[in-house]
Amino acid sequence: MTCLSWPRSSIRTALAGFAVLVLAACSATQLVYDNGATLLRWRATSYLDVHEAQAKDLERRIDIFLAWHRRTALPQYAQLAEACAARIDRGLRRADLDWAYDTFRAQLEEGLRAASREIAPVLDTLAPEQIAHLEQRIAEDNALFAEEYLDGDGTARRARREERTVTRLEDWFGPLTAAQRAAVQRYSRTAPLTAELRLSDRRRRQAVLLSIVRSHSAQRRLAAWAVGWDQGREPAYAAASDAHRAAYYEMLLAIDRTLGAEQRVRVTTRFRQYAQEFRLLARAGGRERKSALR
Repeated sequence: MTCLSWPRSSIRTALAGFAVLVLAACSATQLVYDNGATLLRWRATSYLDVHEAQAKDLERRIDIFLAWHRRTALPQYAQLAEACAARIDRGLRRADLDWAYDTFRAQLEEGLRAASREIAPVLDTLAPEQIAHLEQRIAEDNALFAEEYLDGDGTARRARREERTVTRLEDWFGPLTAAQRAAVQRYSRTAPLTAELRLSDRRRRQAVLLSIVRSHSAQRRLAAWAVGWDQGREPAYAAASDAHRAAYYEMLLAIDRTLGAEQRVRVTTRFRQYAQEFRLLARAGGRERKSALR
């Protein structure tokens, strides 16, 4: 993760509650955020086939998580967005990318722990048929992952990766120059393809999650599982992940060196807009809490 990639985090877990973190980061608008609870409930119930008392408990816990998110996470997001803008404004260095990765990881872990606190008691009440439903949904997700990332040979996968990367970067910078596209192409051609290793690791971690749910030990074990997404990896996957991140960093630094003034302003302005929107959303949440207490 970097200053340029953290708002599009694609980290996915069975913790449906964490989806709101991704939601807020992807589009920090009042409309989207205010409808976050609806999306959250839809995502949660697509994985967790809960009804009646369980469903009411889940809704209550989602509300608790959203209140925590407004109170604690959004102000931190605002600070992070401002810091990203400042670093990009003066030109990126390798240390900035390491800082962004470590900072985002800390934010992610805090959010996962908060989500775990709320979702774990619900998971511990699941009956065998509900666990089977969760297992089926996980299998469906894996099939979609394989369809998106494993289709075709290495050349086809690299071409799709290059296309996805260009689309993501142009969303931030506007049209890329020939030199910037060449940096993306170098990254796509040299960074290792990790989809097979990722899928294998997903299945390993999902098996642990299902074991936690079947043993009704989520309140004791879920948080550690959630924040330990890179623990227990096969050495080959760990090495490939490090090599991929290094190649991505090299690409970003090459692009940063060739940014035009308009492109740089576009990125820093967007980060500062995110920061302002995060602050406004956090304040709106505070007003809602005061109103509810009257």
